[in-house]
Amino acid sequence: MSGGKEYAIEELVAMTLKMKPYFGEKGGVTVSGGEPLLQSKELVPFFKRLKEEGIHTNLDTNGRILNHFTKELLDDYTDLVMLDIKHMTEEGFEAITGMRNKETTFNLAKYREASGKKMWLRYVLIPSITDEPELLHNMGEYFKDYQSIEKIEIQPYHKLGVHKWEALGWEYPLKDARENTKEEILAAKEILENYFKEVAIN
Repeated sequence: MSGGKEYAIEELVAMTLKMKPYFGEKGGVTVSGGEPLLQSKELVPFFKRLKEEGIHTNLDTNGRILNHFTKELLDDYTDLVMLDIKHMTEEGFEAITGMRNKETTFNLAKYREASGKKMWLRYVLIPSITDEPELLHNMGEYFKDYQSIEKIEIQPYHKLGVHKWEALGWEYPLKDARENTKEEILAAKEILENYFKEVAIN
């Protein structure tokens, strides 16, 4: 909620246009975070300008905010939503994020599905926390009828961000978690392939 460098929208658009020769027709702009929907009001005019320039827009979010600015952003100016699914239970969601009410994420998924616009799911695979077969089957059953979901991306767990927490003086909530084995990742992929059109491993 604090820190970072502020940019004027036109400055960002100008930067994007300079990069367009590199990302071409198949690329575009992805806004992530943190949580980009904390700035959904400001993202509306930014994405609007990008669409005026014919640039693909992508929102990488955990879906924590679904206000009228978010709805305008999703309905009118966002070509693709990449939605982070943290956990399928309330207890697991709180253990990972430190917050309650996992349903806000699922409400955004329902809203996107109703619009018929494209969405990908992203899921961090954490041993003994999010990789349990029951959780993977639950997620598959929950989303199996969604027509808007083009694919799900499995994000193997890593500890590359631990130093950021330590630098801020925060206790890292997953300090005891280990990284995945290749076998665990492939086992999760095999389960999810029963439910989704495409399962990718990042």
